[in-house]
Amino acid sequence: MRRSSLVSALAAATAPALFACGPGGQAPQTRTTRFDVLITNGRIVDGTGSPWFRGDIGLVGDRIAAVGALGGAPAAATVDATNLVVAPGFIDLLGQSEFNVLVDGRAASKILQGVTTEVTGEGSSIAPVNDRLIQEASANATYFGVAQDWRTLGDYFKRLEERSRTTINVATLVGAGGIRNYVIGKDDRPATRAELDRMKQLVAEAMEQGALGLSTSLQYVPDRFASTDEIVELAKVAARSGGVYFTHQRSESARIFESLDEVFAIAERANIPAEIWHLKTAYKANFGRMPEVLRRIEAARARGLDVTANQYPYTRASNGLDSCLPLWAREGGLEKTVARLTDPATRERIKKDMDDPNATTWENQWYGANGGDGVMVSTVLDPALRKYEGMTLTAIGKAMGKDPRDAVIELVIADRGETSVVTAIMDERDVRTALAHPLVGIGTDSGAKAEDGKLSESKSHPRAWGSFPRILGRYVRDEHLLTLEEAIRKMTSKAAARVQLKDRGVLRPGLMADITVFDPATIRDVSTFDDPTHYSLGVKHVFVNGRRVVSDGRITSERPGRPLRGPGTRAGP
Repeated sequence: MRRSSLVSALAAATAPALFACGPGGQAPQTRTTRFDVLITNGRIVDGTGSPWFRGDIGLVGDRIAAVGALGGAPAAATVDATNLVVAPGFIDLLGQSEFNVLVDGRAASKILQGVTTEVTGEGSSIAPVNDRLIQEASANATYFGVAQDWRTLGDYFKRLEERSRTTINVATLVGAGGIRNYVIGKDDRPATRAELDRMKQLVAEAMEQGALGLSTSLQYVPDRFASTDEIVELAKVAARSGGVYFTHQRSESARIFESLDEVFAIAERANIPAEIWHLKTAYKANFGRMPEVLRRIEAARARGLDVTANQYPYTRASNGLDSCLPLWAREGGLEKTVARLTDPATRERIKKDMDDPNATTWENQWYGANGGDGVMVSTVLDPALRKYEGMTLTAIGKAMGKDPRDAVIELVIADRGETSVVTAIMDERDVRTALAHPLVGIGTDSGAKAEDGKLSESKSHPRAWGSFPRILGRYVRDEHLLTLEEAIRKMTSKAAARVQLKDRGVLRPGLMADITVFDPATIRDVSTFDDPTHYSLGVKHVFVNGRRVVSDGRITSERPGRPLRGPGTRAGP
């Protein structure tokens, strides 16, 4: 985004001045304008990466009306931001709360990090869905009391607007894996021409209804079964509507360089911007490879490919426990998986594959995490299994009197594939290397949680609670790995530009009033792997679409979040 000369002057710490223009292209505001909210005396970090400056921000309705020296202007409400940082609302590039906000609209663990917008839809998005997919998700929906009354993305967005009140804005990509499941199921085979045509039609419809672009999650079933050619064809459809391509790439470990080449090929062949989700170099054998990964992304950009990445600031990952099983054991869906797991001979083959250090057909996270010692159960759906949350599979195996691999299998069967785990698979030096790089943004890769209510019943990865404050506290304030301005750029304007949210991500008159106010001296994460269910500290005020959802560190009753539609939309605002 192009910055005005006056913002540049303010960022350069020249004499304070009024910077004002009317919201929505109306006549400029004047000093006689009565603001709905006036945020005063703040250390303004505008999101562009420019140096901070002291000033005030005036809000009218859902937009920023003025930025500058506004002291004494009349306002219905005033927020004193002395000694606080005023920044654009943070944008979570992998929020995963599309279902959670239907359970608890507070999005509590996110809004108390300063997150005001989530981008979601990793491989399998909230829509489109058919009756079979609705049935596959019914156990989770029933447990949380969510009526599955949508089929299309348009239906889902309408529900958010009309019935499901939430604090945060929600934007989503359409998941290629979900589209494949919709048309083909979870079988390991190529799509027929007719099936591919139907998949392309579904992508086009989702883009028209507001999807930001296409996504894949190529480590998991059924995304893993898609060829590069299939992904390119779907990405071309998204590109025609101005969309982007986000991916959990096919390998984050031994074959990461080949996987990067696939990302680059899709970006080039489909002529589409690409983003790599939760960039990492996984498993001990690959520790230290992050500099080369970043060099390869830089080289791709040098030859004209618009490729960037994002990450979360932790050394442990999280996914489904069934991902510890070889790919062939998961093919075909849950019932086929369970049948394999209950067959003695097949079970022994599965256990043998789990210990294979040279697996090439799947990401062997069991072996890569050092087996049961490196895999901890975080979340179960069945309350009878909750006693295992927070325990490693080694400990669970001992409690069951079983081999840890058998404990994995027994839990997958008992919890019907709903168990989630935390896996120790990364090195802190690689995390820091990626975080310091200007091409790498921020995403939590976790849905919103809460200290009370239905979303508090299970444990979780601390990234759901603390990713943004962890960066601002530990890596900015304490370790000086990157500047405050650069960290906030990654969290705001960089993220907004990546998904073409042109009215957010920068503190500028006329843009939407998504604003986070925090204390730079106290902001920090509290959630840990052993004791995750704690909100972060230091976020004082959060505004979403001009309304205050956090006031003095407490969540208010306001629920102004909106669905944010992508560039190809033909419906809604």
